[in-house]
Amino acid sequence: MKNIIVILGSLIIAFSFNFFLVPYHILSSGISGIAILLGLITPFDTGILNFVLNIPLIILSYYKLGKEITTNTLLCVISLSIFLYVLPVVQVADNILLSTLFGGALCGIGIGLILKYSGSSGGLDIVAIIVSRVSNVSVGLILTGMNGIIVLISGAIFDWNIALYTLLSIYISGRIIDKIHTSHIKLTMQIVTTKGEPIRKELLQSIYRGITITDGYGGYTLEKKQVLMMVVTRYETMQIKEIVRKHDAKAFINVYETVEVDGAFAKN
Repeated sequence: MKNIIVILGSLIIAFSFNFFLVPYHILSSGISGIAILLGLITPFDTGILNFVLNIPLIILSYYKLGKEITTNTLLCVISLSIFLYVLPVVQVADNILLSTLFGGALCGIGIGLILKYSGSSGGLDIVAIIVSRVSNVSVGLILTGMNGIIVLISGAIFDWNIALYTLLSIYISGRIIDKIHTSHIKLTMQIVTTKGEPIRKELLQSIYRGITITDGYGGYTLEKKQVLMMVVTRYETMQIKEIVRKHDAKAFINVYETVEVDGAFAKN
């Protein structure tokens, strides 16, 4: 299933490039944007350039992000390079602003899907994931910041109108990525239950998170209860709810977004 989504995401990215961005010389983010730039000013194909430029970063991914993400990244880079090579460059919209908006949005959807299912589209995504894991900054924001140099290059080679459209495209892509790829968002879960011990044991076996437990009692019934508090990522909440309901169908679960985490928190 993951492989299918990675390939689908790669197809969406390639579609956004060849049908919306490349016809107007609008660049995308990261290595793919550099590949588009080199493809426009050299006789080399964008797909081939994308593959070659990603090789050193795939090696970095293997050592820093692990085998699974690297395998999915390699699949994405290969499939994206093939799609870029196979799909023709066609100007779908006559308006450059519409092409910028739709191209940036589609690119963000493709990258967001790939990131969400344990991969990256290669290039600067790898650097952004590594930086995001050691900070509280989102992947989309990091990518937007790192891509400022692409805007400057675009303006210097083409013109500053194109550079501004490139900046708009990159910004839209980053915003869409953060809407889809939400692992950087931390949530605090408070679980009020009378089955604290069996829930605690299964959570520690299944979820790689710490738990803080306090004793309490119902304000109306005065029944003794346990309050379990955890800081988790959005992707873990469903599994935690299933474990809690398995032991206590009447448990009260309160979930709210955490602004900042200062202390030990596993980000992988």
